[in-house]
Amino acid sequence: MLIGICSDSHDHVENIKTASAYFKTQHVERLIHAGDYCSPFTIPLFEGLPLHGVFGNNDGDKYLLMKKFDEIGATIYGDFFSFTEDKLKFAVYHGTYDEITRSLEKSGMYDVVISGHTHEPGVETIGDTISINPGSVNGFSGDAMLALFDTSNKEVKFKEIDQL
Repeated sequence: MLIGICSDSHDHVENIKTASAYFKTQHVERLIHAGDYCSPFTIPLFEGLPLHGVFGNNDGDKYLLMKKFDEIGATIYGDFFSFTEDKLKFAVYHGTYDEITRSLEKSGMYDVVISGHTHEPGVETIGDTISINPGSVNGFSGDAMLALFDTSNKEVKFKEIDQL
């Protein structure tokens, strides 16, 4: 299964449109957003994608964000959620508190931990856990980025949004 991963879109409409269009061309079967959408008006830009997300530390009107998610048939879980896909156990947390992110990575409970917050893309293996930060869709601290994760081979690919 191909999973799309993004985070920290921070109201950047054009980059969200580009990222969403790319995820659609890749036929991702699940799209994970690790938080910091910021404003609810951006959520409809993800319509037509199998969007699952968590809140970030800059998400304002959580009630309206939840409503917008519901309107496009997407799911927002709160501050954390976990799921299993292709026998891999995933944890998704924005990453606001590094201690929590590191605890999830080191717990041994998850095969994959997805977080954002730092705006810096990276993948790291901690024990048997793959930790993925897709970077920032907004790109204000460098290149605007997103990631793809293939559950069949556990491969992570990063893409610069400007190059899509």
